[in-house]
Amino acid sequence: MPAIKCLRKAASVLAAAGLLAVTACAGEPDGGPVTVSVWAWYPEFQGVVDAFNASHDDIQVKWTNVGTGPDQYAKLKTAFTAGTGAPDVAMVEFQQIPTFLVLDALVDMGQHGAGEDEHLYAEWAWGQATEGDKVYAIPVDGGPMALMYRKDLFDQHKIPVPTTWDEYATAAERMKAVDPNAFIASFGSDGGWLNGLMWQAGCRPYGYSLTEARDRVTIDLTNPACEKVIEFYGGLIGRGLMATDPFFTADATAALDSGKYWTWAAAGWTPGYVAGSLKNTAGKWAVAPMPQWTKGADEQGDWGGSTFTVTKQAENPEAATVVARELFGTSDQAWEIGLNKAFLYPLVKDVAADPAFTGKAYDFFAGQKVNEIFVPVSEKLGDFNYTPFQDFVFGELNDRCAEAVAGKRGWDTVLSATQENVVNYAKQQGFTVIEPS
Repeated sequence: MPAIKCLRKAASVLAAAGLLAVTACAGEPDGGPVTVSVWAWYPEFQGVVDAFNASHDDIQVKWTNVGTGPDQYAKLKTAFTAGTGAPDVAMVEFQQIPTFLVLDALVDMGQHGAGEDEHLYAEWAWGQATEGDKVYAIPVDGGPMALMYRKDLFDQHKIPVPTTWDEYATAAERMKAVDPNAFIASFGSDGGWLNGLMWQAGCRPYGYSLTEARDRVTIDLTNPACEKVIEFYGGLIGRGLMATDPFFTADATAALDSGKYWTWAAAGWTPGYVAGSLKNTAGKWAVAPMPQWTKGADEQGDWGGSTFTVTKQAENPEAATVVARELFGTSDQAWEIGLNKAFLYPLVKDVAADPAFTGKAYDFFAGQKVNEIFVPVSEKLGDFNYTPFQDFVFGELNDRCAEAVAGKRGWDTVLSATQENVVNYAKQQGFTVIEPS
């Protein structure tokens, strides 16, 4: 797959724009190559940076890992507020894009040719990164969801792999009957995970458009498609069929690796995570499509995913756009690292469809080609919006679920309480809130 080529403009255009001396597309500027600073926390990212720098004489990337997720976002918000200190290019998860847009912190890369990349990416991902012809982010990786399960235990006890959520509940009951100490899964109280489950259920609780009305947001967490997810999982917890251990802890890893948990509604980046973490049960797991709420349906959800953005503090936004587009883009070297060392799920369609990825057999899954499950999920994902304060929404959702786990509120009140708190917060921040009747 050829790397995306730097889009060269006529010298007269560059001169008129004042970019001839500094643009990456005009060749090496006086004094050497343009340096573009990047903040990101991708695993094994140094190799990706090295590959980019080796293939570009006119631009060199200087990479810093200032922390993952919330830690980096806190530093970005401080820099955006201060008007200084931000990098040229920043790794940003999809749900954070509206937050930084409402702060007027991101460059429209469409002005620098990024719109030409639309055909490269999964449609749903491109939709979350853009508005019309404005390109605010370049997709990199995603998290299409599927059901990871202990195939040996399901086979041993002749329990059918569930294809619906009703069947999932039945499997949980049968599992408990054969092993009272086991659970069908754990409810990890992760906002992104819950969001993916609600997405898969047909829930679309948020509406926001910077270009239509930056001060207006829709919040609809109490619609039936959202409610059924929370109440279903709450019912499993209440019946002792689902644990409540947080994800990504030593205890959760031990539980997955011991037979305490029989399933995990996980994401396309799961194969790499579990292969490096679960040693005792390697070869005993398999992946199946997500159970459906209606038998025969084919609804899908996503958990996670990230992009590259260019900040408005970039000294050379055109060079920074080249970096955002080409660090991964369709670079063979970058994706060799991204797929086989960082275990990213690629949002570049040709990379995801490549037999080297789709047909890859995983020893951890006893040779199953699990990407044959994940790739169609990504292809079927539809539109989904986030709010400009999604971190607050996820925090509220996690806190209200924690109260329900502790018996301090009913599961049927989790989303109504979350809705009320989120609406009040949005209004305090100056937003006009639309609540569907």
